[in-house]
Amino acid sequence: MNIPVFPHCVETRPALVRAMDFETLSRWADEELKALIKVLPQDVRAAAEKLPVSMEEKPGAGAFDVELAGDELGLFEGPSAMEEEDPAEMPRIRLFLANLWEWVEEDEQDFRDEVGTTFLHELGHYLGWDEDEVAERGLD
Repeated sequence: MNIPVFPHCVETRPALVRAMDFETLSRWADEELKALIKVLPQDVRAAAEKLPVSMEEKPGAGAFDVELAGDELGLFEGPSAMEEEDPAEMPRIRLFLANLWEWVEEDEQDFRDEVGTTFLHELGHYLGWDEDEVAERGLD
């Protein structure tokens, strides 16, 4: 079955997502991201639209995932928009849908909200904001 995904999204299919299938979580996340990006200020929207998003069950597929705790909700990888582009290291956002689902205690609306917050948090890192600047904007 082909499910719609956010433009630029790469979907990594899991073996199992507790209490909810990965396709449903991916669809909800995709819907949330599309709606969210439409309401962003133009300059932020332009950055969000060109940044690839990978929807994965949990960390484990990335080259440096052994360094992660495993309970992350999302991750920004690559150079920020403030840094010089490097074709060998393309920026992207990774959303870990099973972790997000578990974090919100398996509630659909809370999941959708947290997908948006996590995406904005990671987008902030792409825009060059550090953890304090992200937190100042209520995205921690």
